[in-house]
Amino acid sequence: MNTRENQLQAIDRLLTIMDELREQCPWDRKQTIQSLRHLTIEETYELGDAILDNDLEEVKKELGDLLLHIVFYAKIGSETEDFDIADVANGICEKLISRHPHIYGDVSVENEDDVKRNWENLKLKEGKKSVLEGVPKSLPALVKASRIQDKVTGVGFDWEEPDQVFEKVQEELGELKDEIHAQDQEKIEAEFGDVLFSMINYARFLKVDPESALERTNKKFIKRFQYLESKAKESNKELRDMTLGEMDVFWEEAKKL
Repeated sequence: MNTRENQLQAIDRLLTIMDELREQCPWDRKQTIQSLRHLTIEETYELGDAILDNDLEEVKKELGDLLLHIVFYAKIGSETEDFDIADVANGICEKLISRHPHIYGDVSVENEDDVKRNWENLKLKEGKKSVLEGVPKSLPALVKASRIQDKVTGVGFDWEEPDQVFEKVQEELGELKDEIHAQDQEKIEAEFGDVLFSMINYARFLKVDPESALERTNKKFIKRFQYLESKAKESNKELRDMTLGEMDVFWEEAKKL
């Protein structure tokens, strides 16, 4: 692995290249914080894909892309004299020190849960009116639900046992079933949302990340369905012309693979 000196040299090299691109490249010179936003989100999702695939070489590349974006934003901030990369780095350093009094202060903790509770309490002392202020509004709904539940858990608003959460899931499923029988579409949607929210909460007790779990299932389904498509093509058949029984044969083959 690289030494600390080499690591710092690499960061300095990136900062220098960013300066040069901002001065000399028409595309880089044109970019703004607003224009980079959707690209940063895309890069973040690409990193997430690489992590789920456990492709560490790709993780390294995607981290580089995200690091470039951070340096890019900091460069733009320095041009407007609002902030630069040193302000960004020092800001997160100060936050980490203040949020870890069990390392940099005299607070004692016994486990991870204690750390999370201290984290949320410290943020409230810093002036936040709600523990939910830190949940981005633009997060996808599934991820947002998970973050909401993490946040309120940090201040003690939580179930005591996993069985209680599972009972809540069953309760919500029963309420959904009742509304399906009543055929009230608006209430069906509301109860369906409650079922999803309770399932995401249960995932937390099972130590399962619901976003990752669902994405792995997506990838698994895609792989199996594409196998089905390839087998149908080998048989000179169109999927739309096949019976469910015929498709199920190939589906079961895909599951075994």
